[in-house]
Amino acid sequence: MKQGKQDIESDRIYTQGIAQLTDPEGLFRKKLEAKIRGEYPHDIIVKFGVDPTRPDIHLGHAVALRKLRALQDVGCKIVFLVGDFTAMIGDPTGKSKVRPEIDQMEVEQNMKTYLDQIGTILRTDAISFSWIRNADWFLSVSDMAPKKGLMMRFGVTPVNPSSFVGKALLYENTRMQKKFLKRKELVDITLRGFLATLRGLTHARLIERDMFQERLKNGAELYMHEMMYPVLQGIDSVVIGKVYGSCDLEVGGTDQMFNMHIGRDVMKANSMEQQAVMSVPILPGTDGKEKMSKSLGNYIAITDAPEDMFGKVMSIPDTVIVTYYELTTFTPEDDIRALASRLSSGKENPRDAKLALARQIVSIYHGEEAARHAEESFVNTFSKKEIPETMPEVRAKRGEMLADILVREHILESKSAYRRLVDGAGLHILSDTHGVVSDYHYTISQTIAFRVGKHSFVRVVVWE
Repeated sequence: MKQGKQDIESDRIYTQGIAQLTDPEGLFRKKLEAKIRGEYPHDIIVKFGVDPTRPDIHLGHAVALRKLRALQDVGCKIVFLVGDFTAMIGDPTGKSKVRPEIDQMEVEQNMKTYLDQIGTILRTDAISFSWIRNADWFLSVSDMAPKKGLMMRFGVTPVNPSSFVGKALLYENTRMQKKFLKRKELVDITLRGFLATLRGLTHARLIERDMFQERLKNGAELYMHEMMYPVLQGIDSVVIGKVYGSCDLEVGGTDQMFNMHIGRDVMKANSMEQQAVMSVPILPGTDGKEKMSKSLGNYIAITDAPEDMFGKVMSIPDTVIVTYYELTTFTPEDDIRALASRLSSGKENPRDAKLALARQIVSIYHGEEAARHAEESFVNTFSKKEIPETMPEVRAKRGEMLADILVREHILESKSAYRRLVDGAGLHILSDTHGVVSDYHYTISQTIAFRVGKHSFVRVVVWE
C-alpha cells in the first residue's frame, strides 16, 4: 500500500536523526499521528533541557534542535526547560560537579542569546515554543535574595525587601508561571512533595546508572546530591505536565538517557502519564574523537563567521564525514548511503565530500552566497597557499605572551588548548620564514599574523 504524506512525515520522526525512542505503550505515537490528521486538539508538549550557563550554540546542539524543528513541523510545542536550579548541583553526566548560581536577569540574558541563535532552526512563536526555568518551582520564599537598593511596596505601604513579606512579594512577582504564562494556580515543589516522590523510587534503581556503577566498582565516592539530580530532572517533567497540560516527550542526547528514563519513573510515582523519551546521537567534535564541546575547543559554533565555519568543517577527519552528513545536513538518507559507499570504495575523494559538506552547513546558517564566498576563500588560501587578505585583528602590548592574547580574545578557550596546539605544531607564523610557534612562552615583539590550527587566522597588532 502506498504511504500518504502524513504517514511519511510521521515515519521520519522515528527514523531520522535519532538514536533511541522509548514509547512502550505507543501513547506518544498515537497522539502525534492524531495531531497530524487534525484529530488531536491539545498541545503535544516536548521537553528539552537547556544549560543556563552556556548560551552558545554549536553544531552538536543543533543535532537536537533540528529534531525539535521536525517535531514542530508536525504540530508539537517545544518547551525549553532552563535548569538554573539544577545547575547549582551539576549533572554528574558532565565534568563539573558544582556550578555557580546565576540570577534571573542573567538567565533571561542567556535565553535571549539562545533565541537569537536558535531562530535559524526553530520556530520561536508562542504557539510552537515556550521556555521556563526550574527555579520557578524549586526555590522558596526564604531563598529570595533581594538586591541592594531594591524598593518593595505592599499596596501603597513601603516594605523592607529583606523581610519575609518583602521576599514573599519578590517571590510572587518574579514567578514565570504568573508573569509570562499568566497562570493563577502556581505549582510549587515542597520538601514534603519531594519526599513523596522518593517513596516511588528505589535506591537500586538510582544506582543503575553506568557511571555510578563504575564509581562503586572502583571504590570512588558517590554523593547523594548526584543521585538526586535525575530525580529533580524528573520532577521538572511532572511540573511541565501540570503547567502546560502534559509532558509527552523528552528529547536529549544519548548521555541523558538514564536521567530521562528516571523522569518516566518520577511521573509514574506522581500518578501521571509517562513521557516518551527520544535520544539523539552525539556529534563528534572536529577532532573526530571527543564529543563536540566548547571546553575542548573542538566545536563549530552556529554563529562562527562563514569562512571560519567552512574551514572548521574541512578540518574534520575523513572517518566522520558520513556522520556529519547524517547529523548536520538535510541530505536525504539514500544519498548519504550512496556517498558512504563511494567513500569506502575509493570512488569519492574525501576532500570533495568535505567541500560539499562545508557548503551545505555554511548555507544553512549564513546563506548560499556566504557559502560560495567562504569556499572561494578556502580554496584560494589552502589550495593556492595564499594568506587571506582580511583576517580578525586583535591588539596587544609589545612583550605580551601570545598564549595570554589568544585566550583573552577568545581565539582559544584556554592555555591548555594553546599548549596542545604548540605541541602539535599547529600554530604557524605567517611571515617570510613561515615558521611554527614551539615555545609556550612565545612573546609578541611586532605586528604579526598567525594561522591558528588548520583553518583560522589572526593578526596581532602591537601598540605602545
